[in-house]
Order: sequence, then C-alpha cells, then structure tokens
Amino acid sequence: MKLPAGLLAGAAFAWSAHAAPVAFTDDAGRQVRIPAAPQRIYAAGHPASILLYVLAPDRLLGWTRRPGAQAAAFMPERYAGLPELGRLTGRGDTANVETVLAAAPDLILDYGTIAPTYVSLADRVQQQTGLPVALFDGRFETIPATLRRLGSILGVEDRAGRLAAYAERVVTEAGATAAAVPEAARPRVYYARGADGLETGLDGSINVELLEVAGARNVAAAAGRGGIAAVSFEQILSWDPDIVLTIDRAFFGSVRSDPRWAGLRAVREGRVYRSPDLPFGWFDQPPSVNRLIGVRWLQRVLYPGAAPGDVRRDAAEFHALFYHQEPSAAQLDRLLEGAGA
Repeated sequence: MKLPAGLLAGAAFAWSAHAAPVAFTDDAGRQVRIPAAPQRIYAAGHPASILLYVLAPDRLLGWTRRPGAQAAAFMPERYAGLPELGRLTGRGDTANVETVLAAAPDLILDYGTIAPTYVSLADRVQQQTGLPVALFDGRFETIPATLRRLGSILGVEDRAGRLAAYAERVVTEAGATAAAVPEAARPRVYYARGADGLETGLDGSINVELLEVAGARNVAAAAGRGGIAAVSFEQILSWDPDIVLTIDRAFFGSVRSDPRWAGLRAVREGRVYRSPDLPFGWFDQPPSVNRLIGVRWLQRVLYPGAAPGDVRRDAAEFHALFYHQEPSAAQLDRLLEGAGA
C-alpha cells in the first residue's frame, strides 16, 4: 500500500524526535537503525504482542487481537484493556499502514518464522512508513536468546535475564526428557485445530514445533511439509495416532460423542487432551513464549511420571513471572480442565 506523502513525512518527523538511532542486525540479517530504548512499539503479529507483553508490557501500544473476557481475567486490567490494533503479519492480516501510523510507534516488532515472505513484508512496511521494523526468530530453542536480545534493545536487561534464565531451564529439561525416550517409543500425535478438528500443522510448521521439542512424532508429517493445512478424516484414520491434542474447546467437548471420531483408537482409549489456553494457548495459538509452560505440560501428557515438576505449581509460577499475575486456585481449575496432566 502506497503511503500518502504527508503521513510519511509525519512518521519520519516523529521517529527523528527520539534519541539518535542505533544500528541493529535482526534475525533475518537485515540492518535496522532503531531508537535507543524505544518506548512505543507496534507488534506486527500475535506472537510479537505476547513477546513484548511478557518482557515490557508498558511499551506495547495494543493487541493484534484483544483478549476476550476469560483471557483478560488472567492479566492485569491495565494491559488486558489495551486497544485492538490488528496485525500486519500472519493469516489474514487485519491492519494497514495507516493503522500503524495512527498508533505513532517508534519501532515495529515481528516475531515468528523467518522466511522470504516476512522479510519482504518487513522491508515494504519499513519503506512505506519510514519506521524501523525488526524481525526476531520464533523457534522454540531461540527463546532465551530472543528475550535477552530484545531486553537489551528495550533497556530492560534485568527482567530479560530473569525470563531467559527460566526459559533456558525449560529448554534444557525438555531436551533431556525427550532425549531419554527411544525413537520407537515416541508417541504418534495428531494436533486437531478448529471446531471440526480437520485442520493441523504439517511437517516443519512452527505451530506443531512443540511436538518435536517434547519428543513426539507428528502424524501429519505424512502429508508433507508446510504450515497449517486442512486434512480429511480418512487421512487421520490412516495415520491412527496414539494421542489427539487440541486447543479448541468446542472440538474437545464434542469429539467423544461424534460417531466418526469416537471410532478412532486414541478417542476410544481416552487419549484426547486439551491444551490450556488462557490467557494464551500453551501449544500454539500463537506460537510464542507461551509455549515454555506448554512443553512442560505436554511432556507430562506424553510421558506420565518422566517429566519433572507439578503442572499446577508450574502454571502458577509461569503466570506470575511471565504474565504479571498469579492465577487463583479456581482459575487454575478452569485453565487445566481437560489437560490430562
């Protein structure tokens, strides 16, 4: 979208009014000049909004998708009530250049898959707005480094260090637990998205990366590499997964009574589990730093007794540290309903 000259000039003036910019190389290898300790940040997608929320929530201008009432109850009101600005990246972008400029940011942040499409989009948005756009790699293993890098840019090194130390511990423990499981003993898992369960992540999709991290096998890898894709029930039957995971409450509530799904071995044997989803999903939706608590839960589902810790205690600790609010006992009950750990 071509930006009107007046808006572009205004954006450039607002950005130049800050401290002298500093050179930064983002995770796509792009050279970006960003303001020193930027204060007003626009999250280009939902993963970026969560990354910024956990690290420096007062810098977040608004949500790409505002939390619903149930999710908002797990967050301080001043952050849950931030405006909805839409997203520039992801499936079905809902924002445009004018929306970004109206928010008057001094940095645009994107977090997730580093691919040519996203690099091209970042370059285009940067050229159209005159604002710096920084891309960060969203792979699970890079979470500790990402927290530290972004924390340094924002001038919140102490908090970034605490979060990164937690993340390093989780990554290390998850790797050790997965490595102890022989390949032949790793459960075959189908991740059911949507109310009908017929959408999933293919091999290489960041949305199912947690399966590999946890030491499971994604049955949908048989359908090839890619992102989120629709599959048929006949494919799922042929894959015959050991476990079905979902984050969709409607699907979880209906799967046992649906005649088709009830015939699937994993359903018949009671191995359908719902990922906790408040205020953000533990498995994906979105695939951001929220997956740190997700991998601990998932390994307890996959290997009961083998993964360390207690899921309720872990959830309380994670929410207090990352989400700025510890959940009540009743909220933990709601959060872990159907989680199976």
